[in-house]
Amino acid sequence: MHSFMVVRASHMRQVRYRKEPDMDGSNHEGRGLSAKHQKFRDLAESRTNKALDAIGRIGNLSNRSIYEWDEAEVRKVVKALKDAVSEVEARFASPKGKASAKFKL
Repeated sequence: MHSFMVVRASHMRQVRYRKEPDMDGSNHEGRGLSAKHQKFRDLAESRTNKALDAIGRIGNLSNRSIYEWDEAEVRKVVKALKDAVSEVEARFASPKGKASAKFKL
């Protein structure tokens, strides 16, 4: 079993990930991928679901009977969301997971 520390703004907690066997019964311990891959899958699922929930709540702001807004404000919100997704895509495409430079001459 592998463990690592999760640091939050207000506290630290230890999280343990078990190496789950694959369909063939192996756990790929020789390659060392299983725990990292499972950690990625767990965090990606959790964070993506939270992001989708937050985007849904932004969509709730479209209710004209409760909120008032103009098209320029909506374009600004949508652009910020699209830019954030583009940055995530760029980070996965980069060899070291870093965001690409925003300005080039």
